[in-house]
Amino acid sequence: MASSTDKVRENRLRRAAERQGQILVKSRRRDPRALGFGLYVLVEDSAGNRTGQLGGQAAVSAFAGGEGMTLDEVERKLLGE
Repeated sequence: MASSTDKVRENRLRRAAERQGQILVKSRRRDPRALGFGLYVLVEDSAGNRTGQLGGQAAVSAFAGGEGMTLDEVERKLLGE
C-alpha cells in the first residue's frame, strides 16, 4: 500500500498533468510481481480518454505496449527536468 506521502505526491502530479492537458493514469495491476505494477502513463486529456475506464483506451494500449513510468519519471517529464 502506498504511503501517505506517495499519495500526496501522486495527487500533486495529477494536478500538474491536468494543467498541461494530460491525465495521469496508474496501472490497475494489483500483483506486485506483474509487469506494469505501480507504473503510470500520461495520456492526452480528450473526451475519449475520460469516459469509461480511467484514462480510456489510450492508457490501456500504453500499458499493453509495455509503456509506463515511475512517479520519479512522471515528475521529471511534467516539470521538464
